[in-house]
Amino acid sequence: MKVIILEDDAVREVKDGYARNYLFPKKLAILATAPAILQMEKRRQKKSLENEKHEAEAKAMVSKISKIAITLKAEAGEKDKLFGSIGNKEIAEALKEQQNIEIDRKKIILIEPIKTLGETVAQIKLFHGISAEIKIVVEKK
Repeated sequence: MKVIILEDDAVREVKDGYARNYLFPKKLAILATAPAILQMEKRRQKKSLENEKHEAEAKAMVSKISKIAITLKAEAGEKDKLFGSIGNKEIAEALKEQQNIEIDRKKIILIEPIKTLGETVAQIKLFHGISAEIKIVVEKK
């Protein structure tokens, strides 16, 4: 039996019992009829256009982000070691506050939390395969 797997919009050949007893009741697939295949193709085209739009936005954001530097202030002790550390949450908040750019903190990649004063570079994943580097300057309070 030919079915359309809804998760990835793919037409697959599966056994009749598997489709009737598992895929259809759990709404994981639908029967691959001609109208259903046309709808699947329309969804694929729409998803493709959305991906192109998001990719263009991400590329524009890369050029914007790579030109800026964020300054964070933190208390530090001897040898410029911070009391605590600065993580991706603080970087996301500073980006919103200083540059009015809202980025999910989970997309900010730090090798390890920042624990000293000075300059550091963090990577921000914007889209599949598109990322930007942002310069972070940590100063003493």
